[in-house]
Amino acid sequence: MSKSSGLGDNLYIAGFDASGDISAISNVGGGPAALDFTAINKSAFERQGGLRDGRLEMTTYFNHVQAGTGTHEKLSALPRTDVILTYCRGTALGNPAACLVAKQINYDGTRATDGAFTFAVSAQANGYGLGWGQQLTAGLRTDSAATNGTSIDTTASVSFGAQAYLQVTAMTGTDATVKIQDSADNVSFADVAGLSFTQVTAAPASQRIATASGATIRRYLRAVTVTTGGFTSLTFNVVVVKNQVAVSF
Repeated sequence: MSKSSGLGDNLYIAGFDASGDISAISNVGGGPAALDFTAINKSAFERQGGLRDGRLEMTTYFNHVQAGTGTHEKLSALPRTDVILTYCRGTALGNPAACLVAKQINYDGTRATDGAFTFAVSAQANGYGLGWGQQLTAGLRTDSAATNGTSIDTTASVSFGAQAYLQVTAMTGTDATVKIQDSADNVSFADVAGLSFTQVTAAPASQRIATASGATIRRYLRAVTVTTGGFTSLTFNVVVVKNQVAVSF
């Protein structure tokens, strides 16, 4: 593996591709809370992991579109419900991505003396921590019919389950279902129990799904699309988080 910059990244928010309006990602963080278990006979802190957390903070440009499709319209709504965010570190198949189920808690504008008008946005985890995984699509993938995607090699089978995240930015058609399949030999693939997303009938859409905590996820993974009523265009992103250790939520 080689070092890389943050060039060519993408950010999707609840099925909306905000990539072109993001000035900077200031914080992609998470992990368990550090609980203090230090006894009086110790000379240094003792800590244990507590609740999982996560956050994604960004600076956005002002983009107002009267049709309601601009970044300003999406973020200024400040929804009370959860939003799913996907940060893609590059847009190649298998690249890392960070995913978060979160509450968007602000949309704070700043007009600088040079005339720049930007907004600070913070999304804080709700129910699950931040998850770093791998992209099963090269950024956004567009299928024109049911398709078996190209697989990625995760190097080994692991028996700690997985989570997956879907962002659908555009769709033309009746319905589409996105599923994740695995394989031991990169030839014979089968659906992974728990990793079939709910049928999509319109965009934008976003989902998080998960397997049982002890499920075995085999070495090779791919994203496939199927349909019952047909579709002519589906633009979407899939990220899978294959747990390397036991995880509970």
